[in-house]
Amino acid sequence: MDFPVDPIMAYKYKAELLLKEYLLADSYVLYTAVLGGILMCKLSYDITHIISSIYFKGYASLTKMRKIEWNNRGMSTVHAIFITIMSVYLVFLSGLFSDQLDGPVTSRSSHLSNFTLGVSVGYFIADLAMIFWFYPSLGGMEYVFHHILSLVCAVYAMLSGEGQLYTYMVLISETTTPGINLRWFLDVAGRKNSKAYLVNGVAMFVIWLVARIILFIYLFYHILMNYEQVKQMDTCACVLISVAPTILFVMNVMWFSKILRGLKKTLAKRHVE
Repeated sequence: MDFPVDPIMAYKYKAELLLKEYLLADSYVLYTAVLGGILMCKLSYDITHIISSIYFKGYASLTKMRKIEWNNRGMSTVHAIFITIMSVYLVFLSGLFSDQLDGPVTSRSSHLSNFTLGVSVGYFIADLAMIFWFYPSLGGMEYVFHHILSLVCAVYAMLSGEGQLYTYMVLISETTTPGINLRWFLDVAGRKNSKAYLVNGVAMFVIWLVARIILFIYLFYHILMNYEQVKQMDTCACVLISVAPTILFVMNVMWFSKILRGLKKTLAKRHVE
């Protein structure tokens, strides 16, 4: 005897089957994530354009290149918020890299950690493509080098599953991006002398110190304390873990000195006024 099939239940079953066998399958999750990251960039770029056109009167008077950079910074802000939340969760809250688990911490990964890295890979590909296309308007060689290095590390960690803890520690540094972009937005909007600009500058200094200086020092300490596990990793992973954070840390210190000088200049100007 045949029983009637509920079309809603049938659709739900097919959707769950698709999710399990396609989107979350090992062979497809990475491609889905990368494409999702690129799509996120496109949507956030367009949404930034729409919102700015409606709520910021000065947007219409910006040059074409300024509008492109404005929208690009909106795009990078969305990615920064996403990857900061996911990185903090995976490193400190998820338990994936807990000392209580068996096995080396250097080789741990999950569907969620792989998917998150894939989204970031998609972002770095999209942003790097824009930097090359409009070079040097969206950034010079230091941005190209930073993005290529970040892309290589993210791709390797995503495909191999090795060193994801350290990759996510580095990605937490993206928490400084919204502040950097807000500083640029305020400058372009003619609000450089506003209280918001000053407060943002102080916040940038503190967040940069924590996320790009102190956290990197802790990363180096963690690598040293777990050196026996690090040595068990593939040679390529060992090189990336040794070289990439060191180069990025040097760049962070150089940029931090510029932020410090800029903050001192702003505070001195405020004191005179």
